[in-house]
Amino acid sequence: MKKTLLLLLIFVSASAFSQKIDDVFKSMPNHIVPGLTDGNRTMFLVDTGQTAIPYPLGEIQKLAYSPDFLKIRTSEIGFTQIKLLPLVNNTQIICVIKTVCGNACDSHINFYSTEWVELNADTLLPYISAESFFDSSKKNSDNYKFAVSLPDIYPISAEFENGSNSLTFKLDLEKYLSAEQRAEIEPFIKTETITLNWDKTSFK
Repeated sequence: MKKTLLLLLIFVSASAFSQKIDDVFKSMPNHIVPGLTDGNRTMFLVDTGQTAIPYPLGEIQKLAYSPDFLKIRTSEIGFTQIKLLPLVNNTQIICVIKTVCGNACDSHINFYSTEWVELNADTLLPYISAESFFDSSKKNSDNYKFAVSLPDIYPISAEFENGSNSLTFKLDLEKYLSAEQRAEIEPFIKTETITLNWDKTSFK
């Protein structure tokens, strides 16, 4: 019922026409990519072959661009992806993924209407935790609890594959853990990536 009500709200509030990534990038709130002026945004989107522009907080670099997808580097360790996702009634919502890469890459995902009203992510994306990558059949193993408790956090990155509607999550432990820690954990990892596909209502 909650999911149905959310979708109805999206349908009512969404624009009646299909938008392009240029439209949502120009209208996005300042907190999505802080410091960009209207002039910065226009310059960034003009198809001149220019892939990077200076702005008050440094430089942003255009890494991927299509009518419904934009990926930019916002700092030496920061990336932002903005993706337009189609809904069943030919309207759209926006998915924004912010990723920070230190010793490992960790992502944060938000969803918005095309008017940049934030939406409840729980109805659009299943919860992906570290346990999603582990082999649950080995939970009763003597070393399982010890192994999975070794990291203080489990960094998980998210990426739209080539700007498509497929979202791939990666358990990014390679540089985050020591060789000894990886040796303890690897026997319990079932997969290092999980890919979900958008079906015009949610990721599955």
